[in-house]
Amino acid sequence: MLAAVIVLAVLLVIAICLLAMLALRDRRSTALHQQFGSEYDRAVDQRGNRRDAERDLSERARRHSQLQIKPLDTMQREAFAASWRTVQARFVEAPREAVADADALVRDVMTERGYPMGDFERQSADLSVDHADVVGHYREAHDIRMRDADQAGHGATTEELRAAMVHYRALFDSLLEPAPQTAGTAQR
Repeated sequence: MLAAVIVLAVLLVIAICLLAMLALRDRRSTALHQQFGSEYDRAVDQRGNRRDAERDLSERARRHSQLQIKPLDTMQREAFAASWRTVQARFVEAPREAVADADALVRDVMTERGYPMGDFERQSADLSVDHADVVGHYREAHDIRMRDADQAGHGATTEELRAAMVHYRALFDSLLEPAPQTAGTAQR
């Protein structure tokens, strides 16, 4: 009888531990989904399962926490905004060049904010931590620009180039926001 009680107690402890682990995992999943939004879903689709996607997103957040991301001051924001107006006005006469300029301007803002400028996938991953709601715009704009460049300037229609400008603008506006969006970007 005593042995049965001991076995039952051990099984109960194991069950409680398993439930606690499941609750912790669900809480972690919920937190990552809230932080990354549609980027969470993209990572799950890309990785093929939730566990690998969450590992990737957690690694992004960890790596990002080591970066020195800083907000722009008022003068920098105004200067970049003026540059954007120039780029946008250029679109009417030279859409391809304006899209290339928009890409360069976004990269300049990212550099000024402290994002490392490596390969595009790394840039997107780094951006996704603070700008998950608009990193998809960056990917879309980049895809259009690369498709156009691969076709020696004949790969994207004017409408696609216009869409690229809209996508770049969404990221640009988010990058110019005065305050960091997550605790990972708190001024250091």
